Amino acid sequence: MIERAGASIASRFVHGAGARDRPRRLRSITPARTEVVVKIVVIGGTGLIGSKLVARLEARGHEAVAAAPNTGVNTMTGEGLAGALEGAQVVVDVSNSPSFEADAAMSFFTTSTRNVLDAEKAAGVRHHVVLSVVGTERLTESGYFRAKRAQEDIISASGVPYTIVHSTQFFEFVKGIADAATVGDTVRLTHARVQPIAADDVAEAMASAALGAPKNGVLEVAGPEQYGLDDLVSKALVARGDARRVARDEDAGYFGAHVEETTLVPGEGALVFATRFDDWLSR
Repeated sequence: MIERAGASIASRFVHGAGARDRPRRLRSITPARTEVVVKIVVIGGTGLIGSKLVARLEARGHEAVAAAPNTGVNTMTGEGLAGALEGAQVVVDVSNSPSFEADAAMSFFTTSTRNVLDAEKAAGVRHHVVLSVVGTERLTESGYFRAKRAQEDIISASGVPYTIVHSTQFFEFVKGIADAATVGDTVRLTHARVQPIAADDVAEAMASAALGAPKNGVLEVAGPEQYGLDDLVSKALVARGDARRVARDEDAGYFGAHVEETTLVPGEGALVFATRFDDWLSR
């Protein structure tokens, strides 16, 4: 479910989060103008977000192609890209680096993105949509987020019309955050605010972006509630019967980057979805 105003998808302002400065921020996704069947290639289409996105696009009557190594498409080498993109109007990239290590992430995002964009130009693709992370431009101490920023810069300079979707942390990723911050039986985390979102809602946002007009800018999406990161992880661990203890540590950072209170929250104009973390936990 998503908040609406009239017939358009509307945004809700995030109180306490200041406007951000790069790139242009967008308040809505323009709905598709027609019901013409569109061929949309989903890079990373067999993963968490990709599989949900493919299902949504197919349910709307479009031709959705899941492009991933296990379907014969390797974006690092370019293998299978030309065939997958033949006749496609839109490409949505929700793939992720298999490693968070700085050099590996940079190699993956820059090489893969250039290969995909080159294939798009050859195929005449009219819209490139990519999933990225709220706060990417502020998390410069992290090699992984520097790689995501480099990916965005390549896309914006490519000449292919594009939409960059910045998402907050997925509910499904909270355990991974805990695991990365665990020493012994203690999880050390900052109290910096986050505004997490369900993967189903991210997939819905990506589908709407894919079927809308290119924005040539960034759209932020988030869930309805803000938490301190330590409080969010503690809630999740308790709900799952995980005995690890969460300790607040403002020096803990976030995947190698120092964070301030609002580094990880979206700015004004973010598109806010309705799924609450407690409701997701109870499923």
